[in-house]
Amino acid sequence: MRTFLFILLSIITCTTLAQASQEEISSEKKKVYTFEIKNDIDPRMNRKVKLALEDANAKQADVIVIEMDTYGGAVNDADDIRTMILETKVPIHVWINKDAASAGALISIACDSIYMAPGASIGAATVVMGGGGEAAPDKYQSYMRSMMRSTAEAKGRDPKIAEAMVDENLEIEGVSEKGTVITFSTSEAKTNGFSEGQANSLSEVIQKQGIEDYELISYSESTIELIISFFLNPAVSGFLILIIFAGIYFEIQTPGVGFPLAASILAIILYFIPYYLTGLASNFELAIFILGIILLAIELFVIPGFGVFGILGIAGILAGLTLGMLPNDAFDFTFVPSGELFVALLTVILSSTIAIGLIFYFAPKVNEWKAFSTITLANTQKRTEGYTSSNYNDDLLGKTGLTHTRLMPSGKIIIADEVYDAYSRGEFIDKGETVIVISTEGTSLKVKKHDII
Repeated sequence: MRTFLFILLSIITCTTLAQASQEEISSEKKKVYTFEIKNDIDPRMNRKVKLALEDANAKQADVIVIEMDTYGGAVNDADDIRTMILETKVPIHVWINKDAASAGALISIACDSIYMAPGASIGAATVVMGGGGEAAPDKYQSYMRSMMRSTAEAKGRDPKIAEAMVDENLEIEGVSEKGTVITFSTSEAKTNGFSEGQANSLSEVIQKQGIEDYELISYSESTIELIISFFLNPAVSGFLILIIFAGIYFEIQTPGVGFPLAASILAIILYFIPYYLTGLASNFELAIFILGIILLAIELFVIPGFGVFGILGIAGILAGLTLGMLPNDAFDFTFVPSGELFVALLTVILSSTIAIGLIFYFAPKVNEWKAFSTITLANTQKRTEGYTSSNYNDDLLGKTGLTHTRLMPSGKIIIADEVYDAYSRGEFIDKGETVIVISTEGTSLKVKKHDII
């Protein structure tokens, strides 16, 4: 019996030690988190880096490795990304797999170590205008020089060289001449302390950190982020603009139905939320769009005619839709690429034009659609078939009169000093216009605008 208990105790002890050993081996396995910066530095990239660093923290990553290939972008977004990297407690290393220019250089310098692929480059951090050719005013250059200098100091790199990547007037003996900004090749960056060396791949960067046994975790966009990216597509944005305008028009034409207005509101939400979440659209752009809607509503329902309020309303709506697509700073387009500005303007103008064209083409055909016939009375109920009655004599048919109120499309008209309820064929007719009665069926006279020759 003692022998049996001894053997059982030995087995349990060995199993426990084996499990402990396995857990120790597993705990030594490093978690390496990777993500890419391969597009322009803008609000979208800003959001991506923020989400990636949060995900790395949630998954308790031991090391973060960024694969870099960018020509730069917006200074304010580069500053945000630089700050996030500097404040991250987990070591962050960057592998420049071709280019780290301008804002890309600033972000790279903020990392704990820099590795470069053969043929890669880093530098040329002069701030340029949105068009990409002309240098930005000195206040922006000064700000960029300050960030490059302080970031280099924080990571133990030469701050003067970092500053000379921005300012062509700085001359670094043995490194650069006056009149040119510094751009380092792979070997030059290592020689001057702006790279820890050459690496041919991410795995080589990881090995150079002395990590042999590791678990590689790559950032992948969540379903929500994929949906947001889908709605940021200019083609999708253009389609939503079509729905916005069409919904508003058909709701005005068929008040009380509700479906066109609901579709328009949903399109507005789907249009602005993705741009808002990525930092492209801000509160003031939403305010401009809403103000435009209010002004247009005042013009249509309160003030007769079409004047200043209507023009300002349409301008506000178009401005809100356009600005929401651009990374501008309160109408400051200094760093907005001209290509993005053109795409935004083209998308809004072209979509609005197509929407107006489709409205005029399809509006007369709406009643023929089976889907629409389920929510509206599309059939003509003739008096001769016993369907309709009339409060008016046929003598009024063909009579002319003046609109007593604005027809939107219903209102009141005056014929021979008598006031009658009337409605148009769908168009708005201002007060004081001459109209002619084209139908006396029902409880209101049907009229159209009468052009007197």
